[in-house]
Amino acid sequence: MRATRPASFAHSISPISLHNYRSTNMKIPFVDLKAQYLSIKSDIDGAIAGVIGETAFIGGHYVSEFEKRFAGLYGVRHVISCANGTDSLYILMKVLGIGAGDEVITVANSWISSSETITQAGARPAFVDVHPEYFSMDESLLESRINPRTRAVIVVHLQGQVCNMDAIGQICARHGLILIEDCAQSHFSEYKGKRVGLFGVAGSFSFYPGKNLGAYGDAGCLITNDDALAEKCRMYANHGALKKHQHQIEGINSRMDAIQAAILSAKLPYILDWTAQRIRNAALYERHLAGIRGICPPKTRPDTKHTWHLYVIRARHRDALKEWLGRQEIETVIHYPTPLPALPAYRYLGHQPSDFPVASALQQEILSLPLYPELTEEMIVRIAAAIRSFYADHAHAL
Repeated sequence: MRATRPASFAHSISPISLHNYRSTNMKIPFVDLKAQYLSIKSDIDGAIAGVIGETAFIGGHYVSEFEKRFAGLYGVRHVISCANGTDSLYILMKVLGIGAGDEVITVANSWISSSETITQAGARPAFVDVHPEYFSMDESLLESRINPRTRAVIVVHLQGQVCNMDAIGQICARHGLILIEDCAQSHFSEYKGKRVGLFGVAGSFSFYPGKNLGAYGDAGCLITNDDALAEKCRMYANHGALKKHQHQIEGINSRMDAIQAAILSAKLPYILDWTAQRIRNAALYERHLAGIRGICPPKTRPDTKHTWHLYVIRARHRDALKEWLGRQEIETVIHYPTPLPALPAYRYLGHQPSDFPVASALQQEILSLPLYPELTEEMIVRIAAAIRSFYADHAHAL
């Protein structure tokens, strides 16, 4: 049964009246990459020094070693590194032969990489609204978007939340569609004990610095258990060659820097513990945010392991709350302020907000709170107390 649209939280609100409040605590950043660095400083410094000492900056054993280690830990046969997560999606579509005349379906609420790469490959994006509770693709709407031109589906495991892979996989199989997984925000997330990226033909990963497993610059990879697909993707990402000067096809230049590979290898032994800490902190948020009238904490889809790249609440008076938290030295972010179909880049598709009612409603309500392994319970208590005080002051408007 299709889930219903969430009730709107959009209301007018008077200016914040808690002007006299002054926090004496330190700022809580949205992400604290420096804290993470300091916790493993010797590992990171040694990794960078090793690459510089060998002047082995592009390709080489640092990159191949990371690919091998990530494949082993993740449980997949092939890891093909590339320059960034966006490239990994583009490479997959080009190698799979997706192009002019094709349509590829993806979700309405995501970063633009999920859709712009469809256009760059020569195809046309088609969007599906999001689930009102889980913020990922609403699988009950997927089949209605399929037409004779539909070639593939890109599911996005947004925020660390896993899509309903049983339903989506069955739909793709029934219609003969290629299933690609965008795992940029879902490293090591699971559906019924199986990791994301292992359901479709391939999974796309980003190692942007803020990701659960992040480099110190742009980096990405794709994973697959398909030997032939892996070889073609590796070739395409390296100017169409597996060996220098032996170009079997025309490709692109999308290689991971060795420094980024070495940094990722240094972080890899910690990722499962960091993931466990993210899950712990999400549970702490749920406990300390309980009972606050005015917000809806995020939910986890049953039978899944949510890895909490983001902790996204729905909030009444979202913009005023965000401003208030900023005054308390608590940094928050909106992911994402505009649904993809509403961006100027997709005006040519002629969509209206009513075409994607859930994504359009969430646009005014979602707010991402700080969440990372180094976040302490004391900090979470402080964030929850600030949110509680905001809504206590504005109880008359709720």
